[in-house]
Amino acid sequence: MGGSVLTGMLHDGLTRRRMIAGGGVAGLAMAAGGRRAFAASENVLKIGFVSPRTGALAGFGQTDGYVLELARKSLAKGLTIGGKTYEVVILDRDSQSDPSRASQLAKTLINSDQVDLMLPISAPETINPVADACEAAGVPCLSTVMPWEAWYYGRGAKPGQPSPFKWTYHFGFGVHEFLETYVSQWSLIPTNRKVGVLYPNDADGNAIRHNLAPLLAAKGFTIVDPGPYEDGTDDFSAQIAVFKRAHCEIFNSFPLPPDFAAFWRQATQQGYARHVKICQVAKTGLFPSDITSLGRLGYNIASAAYWHKAFPYTSSLTGIGGEALANGYENETGKMWTQQLGASLALLDAGVTALQTSSDPKNKAAVAHALSVLKTITIAGKVDFTDGPVPNVSPGPIIGTQWVKAPPGSRFKLAYPVTEHATDPNVPIGAKLIPYNA
Repeated sequence: MGGSVLTGMLHDGLTRRRMIAGGGVAGLAMAAGGRRAFAASENVLKIGFVSPRTGALAGFGQTDGYVLELARKSLAKGLTIGGKTYEVVILDRDSQSDPSRASQLAKTLINSDQVDLMLPISAPETINPVADACEAAGVPCLSTVMPWEAWYYGRGAKPGQPSPFKWTYHFGFGVHEFLETYVSQWSLIPTNRKVGVLYPNDADGNAIRHNLAPLLAAKGFTIVDPGPYEDGTDDFSAQIAVFKRAHCEIFNSFPLPPDFAAFWRQATQQGYARHVKICQVAKTGLFPSDITSLGRLGYNIASAAYWHKAFPYTSSLTGIGGEALANGYENETGKMWTQQLGASLALLDAGVTALQTSSDPKNKAAVAHALSVLKTITIAGKVDFTDGPVPNVSPGPIIGTQWVKAPPGSRFKLAYPVTEHATDPNVPIGAKLIPYNA
């Protein structure tokens, strides 16, 4: 779809529909009970929230509606900052898992909607193009849920050189957290320590290949890498043959969900999966839908969580804890909770805190500065930009987990216990890791 058509659709269709549905200024005013629908622009704070609600990465956006409703309710009476009360409007947009669309949405939010803060979330395909648009336009931007190396170096920063970014900030896990988690998780079951890796030729895959794989090798694991593959590949016979010849008892991948589903079914058909003791996946395998789509092949797949309902933290925006957030979502939707619930709420926690701690939330430079020194606790744990591995980045935990068959009488088919907690010992361990073919 051409840029002019998309822009017109956003203004003439999407924006009006969102207002009617309660996602715009009018809906917020009604929720607040009698407040005037359109306040003066200097009294309104606009937050752009961009995520993949459809497309290959739709699992990341499944819980958006619920989380955004909680946030809007908490913000219905506005934010009082420096003695002045501001109305807060969250403009949420669906990137459709498409980098080009994410970039265009960001530009529209910047130029037409004139957002004061941008909050993109979930994977490089959405986050990086939105962050790039914000950096170019001088709009403060905070993001989470992708390896920070793919965000920082993937957007042009160079090791050992000053940060090229003034307006964009990111918090969450990186290679160091994956290393700690995987070394901890993979030590829970005896294996031959041979790891078959399937890393795609994309921002995540390339960051992991160049940064994580050498560190795993230094820890005594033999890395068997048949080379990068293109997203959307539907035949993995060559890679499976390599893993079988090397007798890789550990498998690790960072694929798009459809790619992993194709690979794992083929790995089962071609006899590789039965030799795997630990199947450790990231990016896919994060959500119940990814696993249930595999049927019985999904049981005992190991994963990692950037948020879990067992996290012992509370949302600074809503006052909700992990168990309450998960239970509320399940009761309202009838679907099993996902780790994205806490991650999305954590982004809103941190973003709103930055607005509150800025000297002037309508001054973009002031908000960017507030992000650069932000130090707070969200429902996902600590965010601290004063102590990052590089400028513009605050590291965060990722903990070992596993998808197992739920006990009889359970509401859902799956359970998702914590199996290790090297990157955040405050999170309680819930179960022992089970070999994939147990």
